[in-house]
Amino acid sequence: MAPAEVTASSTGRQIPIVCPGHTRPLAELQFCAVQEDGCTRTFLVSACHDKMPMLRDAETGDWIGTFAGHKGAVWSCRLDPAGLLAGTASGDFSVQVWDAVTGSALWEFPHKHIVKTLDFSEDSKRLATGGHEGLLRIYNLTGNEVEQQTPLTIPQRPDKKITISKCVWLDDDTVVAAGSDGGVRFWNVNSQPGEKPTRMLTVDAEIRDMELSADKRMLTVAAGNKVSFFDLTKMALVKSHKMPIHFREVSHFVFKYKDLFCLPSTSNAHILGQNCLLVYVCIQLISYSFLDLTFFENCNTCWG
Repeated sequence: MAPAEVTASSTGRQIPIVCPGHTRPLAELQFCAVQEDGCTRTFLVSACHDKMPMLRDAETGDWIGTFAGHKGAVWSCRLDPAGLLAGTASGDFSVQVWDAVTGSALWEFPHKHIVKTLDFSEDSKRLATGGHEGLLRIYNLTGNEVEQQTPLTIPQRPDKKITISKCVWLDDDTVVAAGSDGGVRFWNVNSQPGEKPTRMLTVDAEIRDMELSADKRMLTVAAGNKVSFFDLTKMALVKSHKMPIHFREVSHFVFKYKDLFCLPSTSNAHILGQNCLLVYVCIQLISYSFLDLTFFENCNTCWG
């Protein structure tokens, strides 16, 4: 089937919601949809170099709260699937876990270098972290204090330190870690120390970002000046697109498919075809201290 062309007339012009508050470049964004009294509510969390990760209502952009306490740039901020916990990874060599409802700090996990990424397991019982140490750490959030401070530690390679730029849970037993060597490693967190990754994918540049689709079938990897889409059911590359910019110039890319992505109900994105790719980007510009989610109308590639 020939690619369908997405035009301004077919998408309609969108005026983005501008969310002021941050004073430095943004590092990561996450939308999280949770059930409240039978209704779905979508939240937006943002990690920023200003040390002040923020929680917002994704429908309106209204500020809800700030997780204040880090002494260095915050590289990652994530909500757990239930929307009750928030985790932040920072350049101050620490990870903090917060009560997302009250904003209270619950736990702090010290590291030995900058922490670039974290993610909660699907059952919210474990937390994965990674960064410049090249170690994937798995924390047990339901254990006692000793267990919480004694994580499972998994080096990416035994002979070389590989910085971890992104980690995501595939399921309750598997964490996917993206590395500075272009490797995407699948780790069984229940295996014995010293075991090799169960699977591995590779791209030809340092990975700057990585996202899973909601059904966990598609993995999107941003590296160099390319975006690559992998079918995890086949462990195969589906498509790779060259972008007009290098990802060094962008703080965070979020790639999702329309039917798998939590978009505010007021968005008119539903008029696009079911398989059309929506690309939202938060450009890192020194002069920008607000969130501006922009739809790339010239990204018109679809497949059916």
